[in-house]
Amino acid sequence: MRFRLEDQTVKKIKSFLLAFASLAVICSTQSSAATIAQDFSGDPFSDGWRISGDTNLFHWDKTNQNLQVTWDSSRPNSYFYHPLGTVLARDDDFSIGFDLFLNDIMSGNEPGKTGALEIGIGLFNFIGATRTNFMRGAFGGAPNVVEFDYFPAGYFEGFGDVAPTTTATFVSNNGFAYAPTMFTPYVLALPTNQTVHVSMNFTGSNQTLRLLVTTNSVSLAQFPDIVLTDPKSAAFTSSDDFRLDAFSISSYSSAGDDYDSVFAHGTIGNIVVTTPPLAIQNLKGSFSNSLWQVQFNGRTNWQYALERTVDLQSWSTISALTNGSIEITVLSETNSVSDKAFYRVRATRP
Repeated sequence: MRFRLEDQTVKKIKSFLLAFASLAVICSTQSSAATIAQDFSGDPFSDGWRISGDTNLFHWDKTNQNLQVTWDSSRPNSYFYHPLGTVLARDDDFSIGFDLFLNDIMSGNEPGKTGALEIGIGLFNFIGATRTNFMRGAFGGAPNVVEFDYFPAGYFEGFGDVAPTTTATFVSNNGFAYAPTMFTPYVLALPTNQTVHVSMNFTGSNQTLRLLVTTNSVSLAQFPDIVLTDPKSAAFTSSDDFRLDAFSISSYSSAGDDYDSVFAHGTIGNIVVTTPPLAIQNLKGSFSNSLWQVQFNGRTNWQYALERTVDLQSWSTISALTNGSIEITVLSETNSVSDKAFYRVRATRP
C-alpha cells in the first residue's frame, strides 16, 4: 500500500518515527545526567550488556550477583561492555565506580613476556577498540581510552623486578598520552581475596580526574589528581582529546607487545557510570507550512542534522548542519516529498 503526503496516516508516521542515527540516542524528557548501574542481581544481557571477543572470559554469577572475569593476555582483545548512548570528550564530566575482587594475578604467563600488562576497566571507543590494529600494549596502538589500570609485579630484562602499579590512564585520539601517575608510577599492590572499590571522577571544566581506591571505606593510598592541562604532569596538549562511547571490563591481548603479559581471575560488581545528559532531549515534531520540522534540547559541542528517507534504505540530509545548544534547536526540511517519508535526527560529536 502506498500513502500520499497529505494522508493522515503518513502524518502520524512522521510524527512518531523519529529515529536517532550515529549514536542510537534515546530521547529523554529530563536534562539530568545519564547513569548506567549494574549490580548483577539480574541478567546483564537483558540490560544492554554485551561481549566482544572471547566469551569464555566472562561469566555472570547469578548466585553471588557479580561478574566473574578472567584476564588472559594470550587471548584476543575481549570486552564485557555497555554502550554509553553518547560520546564523551575531555570537556565532559563523567564518573565511574565499581567493586573489584581479585582472586589472583600474575605476569609471565606467556613465554618470554615477563613484564606486566595491565588489566583495564573503564571507557573506550568501541569501534576503535575492536579493530585488528588496536593493541593496548603497543605504544600508540590504543587511542581513545580512559580507564583504571592495574599492573601486577613483573620482571624486565636489564631492569630487574618491577613492583605492582595502580593508576588511572588517559589515551588521546592522537595516540598515547599518559597521565601523571604513569610518568611516576604509583606503587600500590592491590590486595587479593578482598573487595576494593574504585571510583574515578573527571571534571571537564578544570580537566581534572580524581582516583580513589578503598577497602572497607578506608583509602588504600592518596593518589595525585590527574590534570590534563598541567604541562608538568600530563602529556596532553591542547589538541589532544578523546572520544569515548562505551564502558568496558577489558582483557587485553599482548599482541604487539614483546615483553608483557597478564593472567588474572576476579569478579566485578556494583558498577555505576555517570555521564552528561543525552545529546537529544525533549524531541518534538510537527508540520510547518507543509514541511516537517523538529525541535529539541541539544548540547553544546555537538552538531545536528535532519535526515529523510522514502525507502528506509538510503538517507539524505535535508537540513543545514547545526551546532547544538541547551536551548531549543530547530531543524526543518527545505523541500517536501510527494510520497511517504521517514525522518531521523543525526547527532554527531566533531
